[in-house]
Amino acid sequence: MEQRRVLVVTQHYWPENFRINDLVEGFVADGIAVDVLCGLPNYPKGEWYPGYRYAGPRYEERAAGREGMPPVRIWRAGEIPRRGNSGLMIFLNYVSWPLLALLSLWRPKGPYDAVFCYNTSPVLMALPALLYGWRHHVPVTVYVLDLWPENLYSVLPVKSRFWQGVARRVSDWHYRKADKLIAMSSSLQRRLIERTGKPEGDVAVIPQYCEDFYALPQPDEGLAAQYAGGFNLVFTGNFSPAQSLDTVLRALALARKEAKGQTLRLLLVGDGMSRASLGALAEELGLAQSGAVVFCGSVPPAEVPRYTTLADALVVSLSASEDLGLTVPAKLASYMAAAKPILASMDGEGRAAVETAGCGLASAACDARGLAANMLSLCRLTAEERAAMGQKAFACYQKCYRRAELLRQLEGFLLPANTPTEG
Repeated sequence: MEQRRVLVVTQHYWPENFRINDLVEGFVADGIAVDVLCGLPNYPKGEWYPGYRYAGPRYEERAAGREGMPPVRIWRAGEIPRRGNSGLMIFLNYVSWPLLALLSLWRPKGPYDAVFCYNTSPVLMALPALLYGWRHHVPVTVYVLDLWPENLYSVLPVKSRFWQGVARRVSDWHYRKADKLIAMSSSLQRRLIERTGKPEGDVAVIPQYCEDFYALPQPDEGLAAQYAGGFNLVFTGNFSPAQSLDTVLRALALARKEAKGQTLRLLLVGDGMSRASLGALAEELGLAQSGAVVFCGSVPPAEVPRYTTLADALVVSLSASEDLGLTVPAKLASYMAAAKPILASMDGEGRAAVETAGCGLASAACDARGLAANMLSLCRLTAEERAAMGQKAFACYQKCYRRAELLRQLEGFLLPANTPTEG
């Protein structure tokens, strides 16, 4: 059978830590040749990664990881780094890569069977994919990870009705022009169908899967000794306004006042645009000085289980937004794979997933008092009761978020004539 070929278009790719890295590896393992058009790595701090600068390298090859497969060819288009993560720099980063990527469309030679856009923010990221597909008559599939323009408002305070209208029309144009869309939930699928008029068959529901290594405990004696003697709450991932981590800090401060002998500790594993403001808030609430909040910094995804393994509970939160509630956060799958109870502070699909699975306690988005009460309730359960919640979380992961099954669904939707059977 002739080898299938896919062009992946995404601003963020290796060595940045995004799930598209694993998706590409999965495609290659299933016999699909992959080329990638992406940006220059500077996320999340806006600083060039070691070995990179604006001048390049603009072309790289990465070993495919399967015998007989060609390497992944990587073309990098320029972008203005989000240095400082101010509103202006994020805006410039959002618009610079899609526009500069248009100048690189001549570089991937094809031919391709499909163009796949892994569409985090901004929606403009899909523009190079759409233009390449139109020029070369290749179907374009867009994986909608951040719904725009709604997700924009969680990062940049756009208040003008005029500019909100412009953002809505631009976003809907991108979604309509794609041949197919992938949504992470049924709620998001319905919203996209309403906004684009596409038939249901062109908008698939495929949640983000969880890489298998999240399900493998990684006991770390050093970390366990360092954080012994307390009830450890762990958050992993991006620090941005959409995560509403200020709610988590305020809830922790409230819970510690009523803990009565229990030492509650929050480990924040990751980084992002809200890092400085969260540090200031932790100081203001007296959490930093007491060691109640620990900023652990970013770690490679494969090392995240070192922290989830020592956790007594895992925390996931989102801002109060109907649109953010349309999807289940990707980190929820990795939390479930860790077989630990989950403290959720969110609305919509994510909260429903936790409550339906019975794998933790959930409160409304931005409700610090409700989250504080759940922190205390979970802390006061027996170890056996918390372990039972963790097992329910793991059962949900096995049923809903296993990599092999969701990767098969994605490949079948992307390349329907030749659904891969190898793995």
